[in-house]
Amino acid sequence: MALNHLSLLRAPLCQSLMRQVRSPLAAATRVSTPLLCPNTACSPAACTRFYATKKAKAKAKGQSAKVNINSALVEDIISLEEVMEDMTAVLNMLKDDFTRNLSIRTSLGVLDHIVVTTRDGKFPLKQLGQISMKSPQLIMVNMSSFPEATAAAAHALRESSMNLNPEVDGTIIKVPVPKVTREHRENLAKLAKQFSNKAKDSLRRVRSNAVAQVKKAKEGHSEDTIRLVEKQIQQMADNIAADMDKQLAAKTKELLG
Repeated sequence: MALNHLSLLRAPLCQSLMRQVRSPLAAATRVSTPLLCPNTACSPAACTRFYATKKAKAKAKGQSAKVNINSALVEDIISLEEVMEDMTAVLNMLKDDFTRNLSIRTSLGVLDHIVVTTRDGKFPLKQLGQISMKSPQLIMVNMSSFPEATAAAAHALRESSMNLNPEVDGTIIKVPVPKVTREHRENLAKLAKQFSNKAKDSLRRVRSNAVAQVKKAKEGHSEDTIRLVEKQIQQMADNIAADMDKQLAAKTKELLG
């Protein structure tokens, strides 16, 4: 009987001790979730989705750097359409130089861009003389219709960027075509680089002139607006410059084979 009475006394005591040990853990568990996600019903694991990764931050940073201004909103400061037209004209001029001056194929049209300066003005060579192919390595220019322009035509051919050495025989100009050697291809590739650098100089002038015009319009406009317009112009120039690099790479690959 004494032993049974002692067991009955131990049971309530053990239950009381167990409640005191469990209650702090339970309380801690109950408050931990609200501390991690206040005012929400999400679990701690779900909350981690709100943290941006480094990749996402870098992507967001790159997107924020781009500018796209409505031209109509800043037309009283500068015409972005005209600036773009000027920049595009520089790019088109580079493409034209590549096509006319850096061909490794001989054809009648290879001399179409030659302009002859005479006393009466400037005229395309094909309007002053009859151009014909004597062979793949020789072009003939018959200047009998305008014999007085023969010397000027030979000078224009010699001063062109095609590395030509014309020979004058009366009113006939013989134009030997350089052989397509490896050295010739490399010289053409160097010339392509020179054309590209010249075009980029022209592009920088267009950008500088545009930025200077924007700076003159500071009065009456916020600094943020002026800064955004300048960034827009720089972004336009960067896009055109990148296109120029692509044109140069393609032409260099074509020339070097």
